[in-house]
Amino acid sequence: MNQTTYVLIQFAILIAIFYFLLILPQQRRQKKEREMLDSLRPGDEIITKSGFYGKILNIKDDVITLEMGADKVRLKIAKWAVGGVVRRAESENNKED
Repeated sequence: MNQTTYVLIQFAILIAIFYFLLILPQQRRQKKEREMLDSLRPGDEIITKSGFYGKILNIKDDVITLEMGADKVRLKIAKWAVGGVVRRAESENNKED
């Protein structure tokens, strides 16, 4: 093997390592976050990326209206600001009256 082939093989290995350690996990995190945002429904209790807890009242395009606190303050946030779901809303089928 000549020097050029050896350098190209090392470069290809470096790119593969970079892909599997950095790019692939980031893509998986983005996909999981996108799925979580797409599954949000009114009634879900969420936490924002800034640490606020609230209950979703309405979702319109990329704006979410939350109800927060004992005073039931209404707040509009961007959809991308949702950090996670604390509790899913009970569906109509799961409610026991």
